[in-house]
Amino acid sequence: MSEHHISARPRLGLEAHGLFNLNAIYWTLPTSALYEQAIERREGHIAHMGSLVVRTGHHTGRSANDKFVVREPSSEKEVWWSPVNRPYDPGCFERLHLRMASYLQMKDVYVQDCFAGADPDYRVPVRIITEYAWHSLVARNMFIQARPGELENHEPQFTVIDVPRFHAIPETDCTNSETFVIVNFAKRLVLIGGTSYAGEIKKSVFTLMNYLLPLKGVLPMHSSANIGPDGSTAVFFGLSGTGKTTLSADPARTLIGDD
Repeated sequence: MSEHHISARPRLGLEAHGLFNLNAIYWTLPTSALYEQAIERREGHIAHMGSLVVRTGHHTGRSANDKFVVREPSSEKEVWWSPVNRPYDPGCFERLHLRMASYLQMKDVYVQDCFAGADPDYRVPVRIITEYAWHSLVARNMFIQARPGELENHEPQFTVIDVPRFHAIPETDCTNSETFVIVNFAKRLVLIGGTSYAGEIKKSVFTLMNYLLPLKGVLPMHSSANIGPDGSTAVFFGLSGTGKTTLSADPARTLIGDD
């Protein structure tokens, strides 16, 4: 197993997440290195002016019908069980996790140790483990990057293992299809497979924050916000793709936050 990293290797290795016998582990690579990796591995193409263009396959958005929450004693009373929050069997989760770990043996992975949330009082340290370099690039861009001094002692409260080329077997894995997004609050672990849509990483972390923050008396909001020269503040709510980012990027107003 070889390891590539810019700063010191974190004290908590991937063995803590059930991953063993991996090939190269790329620890928290910077944007430029991930960009190069994605091109070298033919994960995407360089468009005019240098943008990275990728294909997400047949999933061009979220696969809402393939998302589950493990039903277990520590969290079941805090989850609003519904067609949106579908219960998932803990035993099926264990078996699926083991099969994913087996699939990743002797394969390269990318790791981003970062934070969800900008407020130091409420931010959550997370670890995003991905099969694709460009998925790691998305995670690096989406979440708050750890400073060099924070990386060595970074201990994730939640970990996302994102493996697009690994597909579930519905008959044995208790899923609706080959695609799955499964959140386990007890194990503080999210498993994603069968989809190359990187937005599932973001939405999974949103789910974690929507579960954790209310327990601390904080209201999480999927929104964008900006402030005008006169101090007037605007908050934009809406589903993904409805224009929150566009409206909050008004050049005459200062952006407070997006997502």
